[in-house]
Amino acid sequence: MLSLTRVDECPVAEPSATAAAALRRVSMVLPRRHMALLIDDLGAGGVQKMALTLAGGLIDRGCRADLVVCRATGPLRRFVPEGVNLVELKPARYGLGRLYALAADLASFRELLRPVLLRWKAPRDLVYLPDLVRYLQREQPCALLAATPFLNLEAVWAKRLANATRTRISVSERHNLSFRIKSKPRQRALPALIRRTYAMADAIVAVSATVADDLGLVAGIPRHTITTIYNPVVPANLRSRAREAMDHPWFAPGAPPVVLSVGRLAPVKDFPVLVRAFARVRAVRDARLMILGEGKDAPETARRRAELMTLATELGVAADVELPGFAHNPLAYMARAAVFVLSSTWEGFGNVLVEALACGCPVVSTDCPSGPAEILDRGRYGSLVPVGDDAAMAQAIVATLDAPPDPEVLRGRGALFSADRAVDGYLTALFGAPATSV
Repeated sequence: MLSLTRVDECPVAEPSATAAAALRRVSMVLPRRHMALLIDDLGAGGVQKMALTLAGGLIDRGCRADLVVCRATGPLRRFVPEGVNLVELKPARYGLGRLYALAADLASFRELLRPVLLRWKAPRDLVYLPDLVRYLQREQPCALLAATPFLNLEAVWAKRLANATRTRISVSERHNLSFRIKSKPRQRALPALIRRTYAMADAIVAVSATVADDLGLVAGIPRHTITTIYNPVVPANLRSRAREAMDHPWFAPGAPPVVLSVGRLAPVKDFPVLVRAFARVRAVRDARLMILGEGKDAPETARRRAELMTLATELGVAADVELPGFAHNPLAYMARAAVFVLSSTWEGFGNVLVEALACGCPVVSTDCPSGPAEILDRGRYGSLVPVGDDAAMAQAIVATLDAPPDPEVLRGRGALFSADRAVDGYLTALFGAPATSV
């Protein structure tokens, strides 16, 4: 059995015989816990959706949950679950943020130089480090769950500066560190800082086994110290949200099948290859393509949308391509689409694939690192095609339209990525149960 000794309100766990027994015992003490999640903002990104779903899952368990954000702005603000306390940090001067980072771990001076201290422009969220310290001193939550590299670092530093010995820190990697370094050469010195600082956290989490492997290799972190916890993609209310009414003529009875994709209008999503693939599909059968999403700001959204529509016009399919922008409830679209397609060159996990599966929507995905192959069980639950290969993608889309899989099988696979399982994973990682993956 799992033996728990209370230290104020935060239990400390001794090793247990089985993970199942640990989870049962952990659940019994949840009402006494105060958990906090740290994210950048409330934009329409995967990290933000993950945090909102996880916060809702903690509330459902009887926890007190704080969502600590650097900026309380973005379209997902309206989706903060009822009962979650939204805490917006106050910015300080950039110079003060650098001093706090150095003061947190003077011995890491060399590792801090290039990625933090000598950068012409410091990481933008560093200005919130002083107020994060004050938050931990004031609230003293049992755990702080952070995501993305620099917020992970700041969570560890804030705990040390606040002397918050009762607060356990979970750092979470959402993307391959090697891809981050490749795309941002200025961060080549980041792995050394990550290796030193993550070692001070109570749990190191990766959203897929591939991300965990990459983190261990690039940062030199022992692989056995990294826990794989899949994103909490499927909320308890998914079925009801998927059934919400829609008023769009493309989804009317008897309309041509809709090929759907959802994601930021950014190069990594490689929507041009999807448009080319759709043109091949459209040459052999009636269909329509809808891409939900926006760029990082209005000018980029307009530019990316114009580029994609220009390409669609050149290929002769513009009349059957629509880019409506951000959708507050993409699940309703997924539940009605004929096939969902992910065309990315790389992902940290691929939350939208899980959402589509959970809605019973057939999927086609590039076999990009990292996540899709794990989600689809190497192609068992959806087609995997080479990155950038529009011909293979078109062939897979047509095959899926011609012979769609059983929706209930897909829903069953999607259910494995529930908020409940993710909550269990974080609790076992933070409070001593022996399970190392979910």
